[in-house]
Order: sequence, then C-alpha cells, then structure tokens
Amino acid sequence: MRNRIKETRVAKKMTQGELASKSGLTRPYISKLENNEESVIKNTTMNSIANALGKSVSYIFFNDK
Repeated sequence: MRNRIKETRVAKKMTQGELASKSGLTRPYISKLENNEESVIKNTTMNSIANALGKSVSYIFFNDK
C-alpha cells in the first residue's frame, strides 16, 4: 500500500523515532510502513499515524488531497 508517511514526516522535520513515539508504534514498524513492506494496516494504526502527523487518514494512506 503506497502512502505519504515519509513525505509528510520529513516535511514536518520529524524522525521515525519521533513519529513512533507520537503514534505509539515502533520505529522499525514505521520504517516498514514507509517502505511499503506491510500489505495490511489496521484502521487503528492508520488513525494513530495520521493523528501524529496532523493529517487525515485519507491524505496519508489513500493519496487524497
């Protein structure tokens, strides 16, 4: 699943570790998501990441503007 996690994280000058901390996930898992190494992502995970990045789930994961 393509996403905008890295693009948005970098634009906000956040490290993977900072995003992991804010979202309650691990840094290795954030890395896997950024590199599209996970094919199934739970809704709760999508919400956590989107909230931590201050964007909507649809923007981060479904490329809506």
